[in-house]
Amino acid sequence: MRLSFASIGLILVAAYKASTAEVPLVYSVENTGASCKAPPLPDPSQLPNVSKLPDPFSWSDGSGRVKTLADWECRRNEIKAEIENYELGKKPNPPQSLKATYSGGTLTVVVNDNGGSLTLTSKITVPSGNGPFPVIIGMNSATGSLGGNLFSGFIQVPFMHDQCAQYSMTGQKNTNAPFYKMYPNLNQAGDYIAWSWGVSRLIDGLEQIKDQIHADMAHIGVTGCSYAGKMALFAGAFDERIALTIPQESGGGGINAWRVSDTIGNVEKIDNTNYSWFMQALKNNFGSNRAGKLPYDHHEAIAMIAPRAVFAMGNPDYEWLGDKSGYTSAMAAYEVWKAMGVEDRFGFNFVGGHMHCSAAGSQNNDVTKFIDKFLRGKDVNTSNMLSSTVSNDYNSWISAWKGYTIDVSATSNNNDNEQSSSQPSSCWATKLGYPCCKDNSKVIFTDADGRWNVENGDWCGVVDSSSCWATKLGYNCCTSNCPIEYYADDDGSWGVENNNWCGIIKSC
Repeated sequence: MRLSFASIGLILVAAYKASTAEVPLVYSVENTGASCKAPPLPDPSQLPNVSKLPDPFSWSDGSGRVKTLADWECRRNEIKAEIENYELGKKPNPPQSLKATYSGGTLTVVVNDNGGSLTLTSKITVPSGNGPFPVIIGMNSATGSLGGNLFSGFIQVPFMHDQCAQYSMTGQKNTNAPFYKMYPNLNQAGDYIAWSWGVSRLIDGLEQIKDQIHADMAHIGVTGCSYAGKMALFAGAFDERIALTIPQESGGGGINAWRVSDTIGNVEKIDNTNYSWFMQALKNNFGSNRAGKLPYDHHEAIAMIAPRAVFAMGNPDYEWLGDKSGYTSAMAAYEVWKAMGVEDRFGFNFVGGHMHCSAAGSQNNDVTKFIDKFLRGKDVNTSNMLSSTVSNDYNSWISAWKGYTIDVSATSNNNDNEQSSSQPSSCWATKLGYPCCKDNSKVIFTDADGRWNVENGDWCGVVDSSSCWATKLGYNCCTSNCPIEYYADDDGSWGVENNNWCGIIKSC
């Protein structure tokens, strides 16, 4: 068979597109799996007891295992739904209205939703110069419990968590806190869902003022220690716009697996954690050595971050932190990054000889490499950064499912668990077998067919957004044929797609 030069060119272009697709380091939306089918959520009394750590790759309905990176978006969303249902409460969708301003060094974010209003303020530090500058969001302080020198040249953004839900060590929830006044139906939820929602709204605000402060929104990190280490973990797990998550000494309810913690002594467990932070239903349904009935465990909470980067730190000098459980859970979660072929995006350091929330020298050295690579964009080797002075037989917890591989070159296996999003009527790429991009602001390749970018590990067509009035405000325009109007202001009508606001060009 003879091939024309044009045909050969098309083949070479197709090969180029397939070979250069990469596993994303971060996403431009809060939840890529927002449109996926919800998993079954049985009554706790109907859940089977699974003594070992559950398989993170298996669909919740038992129909098989994920096969592609696109499948993982939906599988991740299943884990999210299970944690919300059995442990934390549901994280609210993006609000009806959010407006951010920056003045006098203070970021102010005003959120209006569900008939209420909430204001977040953050005294941020912005480097001099034109940037763009990476961003670090510290839980209740500018850089969490890590030294500010580790984040030199960063926009430093403290998340003051009491502006959402009031911190309590007693387990007594303040339902008059701003988040619960706005969402009274979530009065029984755990504070960690309120706090993760608050971090997401700060990111929304930063997106609106990014040009003013020269923020690099593709390089956002979160960090915190102890109870705030849990906060950082959930923030990173629940928002895919975060490129690097650094949970420090998070203990039980953080990176530790509930099942493993039940086996290792005087550590934070379901029975004795703080029930202003978590739903009381967690203890009622899964306490008293019933963690095995949870359809997930916290190795999967960590895995929600994949394929983005995470670096965890422990402190085995403090028994309460339960680092044997943290180490086991981390090694289990590591299997997900291995399955995607991005092991260098996962690391931990469990070492003692330092005070609680005061990082050891080796921990600072290790985390700096992750900060340099995944937030500063430097060429740094972060492979095999798995340091621990504690050990546990993690293989016995994961032997039934470890060693799996996900096809990161494919976009879908047509599993019913995945639901494709609507494409714009002007999506020229569909006739070539590709979707159109959700983010039309970047072009990395142009050919006779049009302009191309890569999203979720595959090529997508870039649609001309010159007529999109929302781009000047930092948003895309809606791509569905008949978007629903959720809000209207002086700028125009707004819809919601992929958990982000989008401008409506035409409605039905």
